[in-house]
Amino acid sequence: MGNSDLLQRSLAAVWHPCTQMKQHASAASPMIPIARGKGVWLYDFDGHRFLDGISSWWVNLFGHCNPRINAALREQLDELEHVILAGCTHRPVVELSERLSALTGGTLGHCFYASDGASATEIALKMSFHSWRNGGREDKTEFLCLSGSYHGETVGALAVTDVALFKDAYAPLIRAAATVPSPDARLAANGETPADVARRAAAALESHLEQHHRRIAALIVEPLIQCASGMAMYDPEYLRLARRLCDRYQVHLICDEIAVGCGRTGTFFAHQQAGIRPDFLCLSKGISGGYLPLSIVLTTDAVYAAFYDDRISRGFLHSHSYTGNALACRAALATLDIFAEDRVIDANRQLAEHLANCLRPLASHPRVHHLRQRGMIAAFDVLSDDGQFPERFHKQALAREILLRPIGNTVYFMPPYVLSHDECDFLVAGAIAALDAALAA
Repeated sequence: MGNSDLLQRSLAAVWHPCTQMKQHASAASPMIPIARGKGVWLYDFDGHRFLDGISSWWVNLFGHCNPRINAALREQLDELEHVILAGCTHRPVVELSERLSALTGGTLGHCFYASDGASATEIALKMSFHSWRNGGREDKTEFLCLSGSYHGETVGALAVTDVALFKDAYAPLIRAAATVPSPDARLAANGETPADVARRAAAALESHLEQHHRRIAALIVEPLIQCASGMAMYDPEYLRLARRLCDRYQVHLICDEIAVGCGRTGTFFAHQQAGIRPDFLCLSKGISGGYLPLSIVLTTDAVYAAFYDDRISRGFLHSHSYTGNALACRAALATLDIFAEDRVIDANRQLAEHLANCLRPLASHPRVHHLRQRGMIAAFDVLSDDGQFPERFHKQALAREILLRPIGNTVYFMPPYVLSHDECDFLVAGAIAALDAALAA
């Protein structure tokens, strides 16, 4: 099989996500047919390679075809592939729940499972609303999110998403949440620090909660980085203040760590950098090492107790067929083993420092502004009025053996943690060359 054959078959049979399919029908914007992967590299059928600088949509932590995760899955295949989690249980889901709870210091001791990030968002929203209802607060039916927020593309998740490209077409179907200002550090006025922006945004949150808290069930945030809105990074002070305000006004705090969890920001959970705990924690993407669909919502004893009753109607009657899939949970356990055995968080700090050094030349680039980084996520904004810039950059990066997908005029890096220093050098040098070529086109 060659690239051309697979491309034609894919165009005829597969409807690809987040894609205008007509563009891929053009030879000017072809898809990349991937035959195999190894480490940070992807290979097509004709022998070309591409460094996966975005971890295959932010999911791959320890490289493609990681031998340790592979071995765990092979062992699990001979024990149990899947069983209904309603009325049954199994070892991988129990062990994973225990280990995740331990990572929160036991404060989030109950895990509810699904398959993808949007489903985790839906679960957290429903669970928050229903727990208030079970507690006699039927007035708490509304949600609050940040300007520019993204929490998934199912209808419930779109309600707390503030990205017009994903949301506007479905507006008649959506019961939209209210938005409050983002603490995005790029919004700083002259003389303001990122912490000042965080405090200003928190003051707006306080004003909104003061007026509307009786109807609000939960505030949902991506801690430290709003990824889909251009890697908007903000100071942990916002999380500290938001936690206090949610406590004061009896509003749940949902931390969506689907993208920013699992070590991406320099700590295993991003919210740890603010010294807080949420009422709900949503995980997905990297938790299974990029191998299998898995999402988890962790919550508190108090929320769990709100559903614990003799009446079935007061239970949380939500389900997915593959909830708590044994193979996905085993992949997650292998992923957690690598974190523990390889001291990944410590190693990532050194790798992040090397990445920062590689990116330093961009600070003086005349078309680059807001160069920023937190842990293993780095980004910069490009000054360009060319609506085709993202596609031009993407193609120029591919020509240099790099897979990067800008978000509008924001170029970002979110590579697997097994990136070597030489591969990091290659990634950034290729990106800088692709930037200059795209701007000159």
